[in-house]
Amino acid sequence: MQRAGTNRAALARDTGVNRSTVAQLLADEGPRLPNAHLAADCAAALGVSADWLLGLANRPERAGDLVEAAVSLSDAARAEVDDRILTWHREARGYKIRHVPATLPDVLKTEAVLRWEYARHEARTPAQAQGAAEDRRAWLREQLSDYEIAMPVGELRAFAAAAGYYDGMPPEARAPQLRALAERAREGYPALRIHLFDARRVFSAPVTVFGPLLATVYVGKVHLAFRSADRVQALTRHFDGLVREAEVDARDAADWIGALADEIGD
Repeated sequence: MQRAGTNRAALARDTGVNRSTVAQLLADEGPRLPNAHLAADCAAALGVSADWLLGLANRPERAGDLVEAAVSLSDAARAEVDDRILTWHREARGYKIRHVPATLPDVLKTEAVLRWEYARHEARTPAQAQGAAEDRRAWLREQLSDYEIAMPVGELRAFAAAAGYYDGMPPEARAPQLRALAERAREGYPALRIHLFDARRVFSAPVTVFGPLLATVYVGKVHLAFRSADRVQALTRHFDGLVREAEVDARDAADWIGALADEIGD
């Protein structure tokens, strides 16, 4: 009633009962349970589900609203670089953030790599990409959330070799990027942990889990955002499985990445 901005008299009027009936429903000393018809009328008047009123559900939204709240589509001009993602990070302040990036994690990319990557991108300029990444690096420096990253070993090897997605990236951008990534992995541990898994053994789409609040899956030009507890927990378990299957543990990631940078040279 408080959330709906109503009172007992208005609820009685909206449900077609007298005020004494509403008073009995709200009585502290053994409240009377409503019949199904009255429960449905109260739910309709208050804009919530009857199951929630009866204590059978932990979310107050009605069925249609619950589906919309549980799964939403969010436009993403480019993976990991938009204002909404930073908003999600702020929302998860104090919670562990688990992240499987689409390429290298933007939060750990150098300016040279971001400029190369976004040079042909219409929706974002390299300067905008750099600014968004710096916002999240500041988040890491302030240690507002533990940040755990899992990514395929093959992604880093492809980056080092300028293969696939990274075709055409010059070595003067790749080697410093890997060294910077190794340095940040070493200095940030254990608040920042990077696990490297073999994608031939386990697979993951780009996923981010913002504590217990939200989980997103990046599918191209949109993020699928899940807020229902069971789906967030399922994607958390998926991420934890990647960590268990990691070929390179977070404690060894900095040395492994540094050795990869040495293969490129200066």
